[in-house]
Amino acid sequence: MKQFKTESKRILDLMINSIYTNKEIFLREIVSNASDAIDKLKFISLTDTKIGSDFKINIAIDKNARTLTIEDNGIGMTDKDLEKNLGTIAESGTLAFKKENAGKSDNELIGQFGVGFYSAFMVADKIEVYTKAYGADKAYKWASAGAEGYTIEETDKEGLGTKIVLYLKADVEDYKYSDYLEEYKISSLIKEYSDYIRYPIQMLTTRSKRKEGSPDDKPEYEQVSELETLNSMVPIWKKPKSEVTEDNLKEFYKNEFHDYQDPLKSVYAKIEGTVTYDTLLFVPQRAPYDYYSKDYKKGVKLYCNGVMIMEKCEQLIPDYFGFIKGIVDSSDLSLNISREILQQDRQVKAIANSLEKKISSELKKMMEDDRENYEKLFAEFGLSIKFGVYAGFGMNKDKLKDFLMFYSSKKEKLVTLAEYVKEMPEGQSEIYYACGESYEKISALPQIEKAKDKGYEILFFKDGVDEFVAKILIDYEGKKFKSVSEADFSLDTEEEKKELDQKREEFKDLLYAVKDALGDKVKEVRLTSKLKTYPVCLTAGGDVSIEMEKVFNSMPNAAGNVKAEKILEISATHKVLDKLKNAVENKDLLKKYAIVLYEQARLLEGLSIDDVTEFVTAMSDII
Repeated sequence: MKQFKTESKRILDLMINSIYTNKEIFLREIVSNASDAIDKLKFISLTDTKIGSDFKINIAIDKNARTLTIEDNGIGMTDKDLEKNLGTIAESGTLAFKKENAGKSDNELIGQFGVGFYSAFMVADKIEVYTKAYGADKAYKWASAGAEGYTIEETDKEGLGTKIVLYLKADVEDYKYSDYLEEYKISSLIKEYSDYIRYPIQMLTTRSKRKEGSPDDKPEYEQVSELETLNSMVPIWKKPKSEVTEDNLKEFYKNEFHDYQDPLKSVYAKIEGTVTYDTLLFVPQRAPYDYYSKDYKKGVKLYCNGVMIMEKCEQLIPDYFGFIKGIVDSSDLSLNISREILQQDRQVKAIANSLEKKISSELKKMMEDDRENYEKLFAEFGLSIKFGVYAGFGMNKDKLKDFLMFYSSKKEKLVTLAEYVKEMPEGQSEIYYACGESYEKISALPQIEKAKDKGYEILFFKDGVDEFVAKILIDYEGKKFKSVSEADFSLDTEEEKKELDQKREEFKDLLYAVKDALGDKVKEVRLTSKLKTYPVCLTAGGDVSIEMEKVFNSMPNAAGNVKAEKILEISATHKVLDKLKNAVENKDLLKKYAIVLYEQARLLEGLSIDDVTEFVTAMSDII
């Protein structure tokens, strides 16, 4: 019995218990090693014509013996290779081979750390390795039951390559190791992790087949064992672009991401630059039910040379493009020893930056060339982009502002900020917007009625984040955002402003009396010319708008302490002004009028009645 080299016992224990997050990863590791071994022999075959080309990986199950066998016809190992590569944990023959042949070939080798093989000890209490190396006369057997050590001895083996026999552990209460003796389990793991290994992975599988000559009315079936190739071998993203149709991409998307609908957009690209990678990107038609919850995990599937490394790699996709589904496959990645987590290095950042630019470019094309589908995208995922503008104090606002869309009062459809600014009439210096819970409620706001009559276009902000986005952006192409609910919003001419000022002076005492009747419910009461048919409206005088007040106070654990500075504006042309004027000498009646008008203004603004009892009493007395 030979002992593992320095600290290998502790490394083996750490690897089994800490490095890998799930036990089933062992099959991916061993299959990847087998693929690497074939890659090495294939490289040699370029100069040695005696080597055949029928490369493959075989898997065999023996339920009685509780063994799982994985065999390749690759380069194999000598006794020295076994001593070096399997006797020392974290010694990688693949890494050494890659360094020795740097620049000579485009070999895509996965195993670079020499610990993947030992992941098999998570599911096996004993491992045997039978191997015969290229150019060697003798074959050898390596065997180990774990950290206590290993043996190496001569053995008989036909043909080159390596056969690994795993003696699976006995089932325990919380884990059923015998699952790895089921054909369906092995098949599903190969499909999930190793589907794009470029050599056939074969296994003898049992299928129920109708007996020849059995009658149609009473068909008979028999169990038949057939050698089946479990992997597809050539990923769609590795094929030449000319061979991949849009229908191929749609079908791949639906199968890979379990969606019954075609994607809104498919992108197939081979990127070359600081790092080289292949990518498939998709925009789904519908947001997952939990997309906007904290539990949703974004990210693309990450492959390295056709082997899946991560199901969802969050580092490669910014949050605001988290709706993108897809695949990235690169041979330039530096992986850590578990192949599960990317090293935070320049390669990862380079791919992430490149991927973001590609997504941005494709979304711009979509907006220009496929507007209908872009609007569908924005209806589903627009909030994600809006949050991206607002997050991080607006650090990404310049990247994302041109992707934003808002409903136009004039066009009655979504428009971009660029389209709004382009259509602005001469003399308009600001982007007008109005906030509310829905387009219908915004359209009914008293403040926008007159503005619409004058032909001005108003953007409807119905999402809670919309006004915060406007505040972060500040302006678009030099045009500042202006809410129609701000106290200083006005579309009056200079002459109209003078007339309003005169009327405000005329009714100064009345306005003070109404303010006195309402107390601290409002900051000010004033006359306005912005209303057409409505008698009153509420506007905000400070930095916090009425809509912001609603958003803040609707948040979980909100104490309701956020208050906008409310101004009650009374129409300068509405007949209600005469009623107030006639009641100015009757303080009790004036207060009741003031309460009713104030509560009406709150309701029109989408706020609840401030004091229901007071309002009902005032209404009853007036009636």
